Amino acid sequence: MRLLVTGGAGYIGSVVSAQLLANGHDVVVLDDLSTGHADAVPSAATFVEGDLRRAGDLLGGGFDGVLHFAAKSLVGESVTRPELYWRNNVVRTLDLLEAMRRHDVRRLVFSSTAATYGEPSVTPIREDTPAVPINPYGQSKLAIDHAIAGEAVAHGLNAVSLRYFNVGGALARFGERHAPETHLIPNVLAVPAGHRAAVDVFGTDYPTRDGTAVRDYLHVEDLGRAHLLALDWTGQRSAAGTHRIYNLGTGTGYTVREVIDAVRRTTGHAVPAVDRDRRPGDPAVLVAAADRIEAELGWRAEHDLDRIVADAWAFVSGARP
Repeated sequence: MRLLVTGGAGYIGSVVSAQLLANGHDVVVLDDLSTGHADAVPSAATFVEGDLRRAGDLLGGGFDGVLHFAAKSLVGESVTRPELYWRNNVVRTLDLLEAMRRHDVRRLVFSSTAATYGEPSVTPIREDTPAVPINPYGQSKLAIDHAIAGEAVAHGLNAVSLRYFNVGGALARFGERHAPETHLIPNVLAVPAGHRAAVDVFGTDYPTRDGTAVRDYLHVEDLGRAHLLALDWTGQRSAAGTHRIYNLGTGTGYTVREVIDAVRRTTGHAVPAVDRDRRPGDPAVLVAAADRIEAELGWRAEHDLDRIVADAWAFVSGARP
């Protein structure tokens, strides 16, 4: 298939682009490089620099589907500059949906997020858990989910939204390079890499087994496989005019201290940790129920936390293939 990957120069978009190419697809990456990296685009992909407003021109060249990763994704920034998130995430996605409709491109896989759930009081979180996002980032992603659902009913779009929990690890030369970096694993790895003296632990009095917050960590390679399965599903006759939402997680939660211990095991570094106060809005536990995607698409996570950390460390330390 000929596929457009928006945001394909970013962390997850570059991994999925590489996996699509490995499976024989023709990939065109559209990215404005505001947060992505040109050297992260797989060499076998065609790269077009620009934002989603260029999608209309590109799709006119004939495409079978779109995998949509392009978005602003910093929670803190979304609170201080919400207009960026409504414009870039919502308005530009509406432009993309219009271009797809105009050029009769009916297959879409959308990069959604567990932030759509906000601070749920249930564990594990299921797809029918009420979505009550607490920041403009999560709100913008939920708005897109609703827009896609309407597009499917009204115009016959076949679409899947994948709600990620915490993603980590690397696939060969494709790994995390965010600025600023807000994810726990690369921030912990920055200590043995020599970029910081210690890691901050925000909150040590949560009602968890060691007092620190619990999160569900998913290897980016496993996440990418889910996109390929979702893409296959959008081509089935039963998918016509249907929008499905799936959680992506392992169903297993790890505390912040357990993640730090995994980094210590992998790197052999002591990784000093400094206890800090809780950050406002950080829930105690966020763990996915991922049985729906396993039952319907046959997907389940294969890699554990140690593998996630080991692959991320190989990328950070330059020991990757």
